Amino acid sequence: MNSPEVIERLAAEIGEQVYIDIAKWHLYLNDAHLHIPLAEKIYPLMVERDLSEQSVTDILAKTQVKVGGGKRTMPLLDLIPMQCQMDLMDALEEFERTL
Repeated sequence: MNSPEVIERLAAEIGEQVYIDIAKWHLYLNDAHLHIPLAEKIYPLMVERDLSEQSVTDILAKTQVKVGGGKRTMPLLDLIPMQCQMDLMDALEEFERTL
């Protein structure tokens, strides 16, 4: 399977399982159109076999999300609940095993 197909599968997995929490509203990353950019950043870690909780946390911290019509940006890490971050790691580790 080539990289674009794998990234697409990874993005779908991320988009369906990971959400941002705003005032107890859950907006899944596929609905927020954040799943593909996130998959594109995480996939190289899988290829290099460098996937770790710290590397994923770093990516989430560096991924800025525009809020308030672009008036502000916030790190994606601050918008994803801790349990969802753990679910993300579980999903990524499982996905990596299938590569």
